[in-house]
Amino acid sequence: MGSAIEVDVDSPAGAAAALRSTHAIRERARLLTERARAGDSRWFTVHDERLDSAAALVADVTRASYPDLQIPFHSRWRHFEAGGVNRKDLLPGADATATVDLTVVSVLLDAGAGPDWSYREPGTGLRLSRSEGLGVASFHAFAAGLFSSDPDDPLRVDAGGLADLTVPELADAFQADAANPLVGLDGRVAILRRLGAALSAAPEVFGADGRPGGLLDTVRAPGHESVRAHAILTAILASMAPIWPGGSMIGDQPLGDCWYHPALGGPGLTTGWMPFHKLSQWLTYSLLEPFGWAGVTVTDLDELTGLPEYRNGGLLLDTGVLRLRDGGWASQPCTAADELVVEWRALTVTLLDELAPLVRGRLGVDALQMPLARVLEGGTWAAGRVLAQQLRGGLPPLTVASDGTVF
Repeated sequence: MGSAIEVDVDSPAGAAAALRSTHAIRERARLLTERARAGDSRWFTVHDERLDSAAALVADVTRASYPDLQIPFHSRWRHFEAGGVNRKDLLPGADATATVDLTVVSVLLDAGAGPDWSYREPGTGLRLSRSEGLGVASFHAFAAGLFSSDPDDPLRVDAGGLADLTVPELADAFQADAANPLVGLDGRVAILRRLGAALSAAPEVFGADGRPGGLLDTVRAPGHESVRAHAILTAILASMAPIWPGGSMIGDQPLGDCWYHPALGGPGLTTGWMPFHKLSQWLTYSLLEPFGWAGVTVTDLDELTGLPEYRNGGLLLDTGVLRLRDGGWASQPCTAADELVVEWRALTVTLLDELAPLVRGRLGVDALQMPLARVLEGGTWAAGRVLAQQLRGGLPPLTVASDGTVF
């Protein structure tokens, strides 16, 4: 796991830094899980006897998709392969920095699309929805130069291109209109514009042009061709902290995907805060391959946590590992800040850690062969989607309003 950071947790900056670690995520998620197991949760009961059958389902879904168990990483690049098309080959002029650029901007556009949106891909005619549609739409927007300020160099993302991005431009690129509504469109543009401002504000990380691909050289130490996954996450959390919407703050410090739960303690100003950093971790997972293509080996993958989003969390509810104390809550609109949602996500983090070795055991592999990044892909995310499709036409088990940044 990521090491705890020695900081002054009585200062806003120090408290925010202490919450930017997967050690803090796991530690606090475990506390809420133990509390729920003791029967002290207002919202959930935990049914450990259902873990094995959930693992069996995940193993079955994994084998169906990957009979040889050659499972790729859980990554945005899987969505770029939707329909069996290797779209990376459609970017012959893209260098390593460009693939990092594409990954960053696409991941930040990867919040829930809603049930009514889809994208018809030019050329193939494929009709894609949800994450695959968002991935392929963002891929083609990148290839067309939507995020570049240089018409002669379209295969890049830079601060100038993001600063000029408008809602109508993104709507057009994603084929979104009244008849094809995309959830959180304004929020997606806002987060990309804030990304542009953050890139400009940190030339020591992102270069004079403000390119996300600057992360590659920032994280890679001179003379070293390997880097820990948590080092990538730390760089993302530190350099991109200003992009997250206001709401979760300690003093003047934006916390990002970090939410208050009254049952949590913690030292200093970290008291009560439950960090997740889901989108930043999803970005880190998605950068494993671009870093590899650049000759950088990423190690210690299991320092990252499972992603606390509605597919993985839905798997746990739909298999009965988690149960709502009141089934009526499933249809009541929630936000990411609601205690029920915060706790659901925290329990998801812990239970994914517990589910992973059970899945590996059923498949006859170890953690080296199947790190969490592959358990998710094989895997828990896919099984959660299968159950959601069977039970609710693809909808998540809880109704969570999305602003385009968490779900």
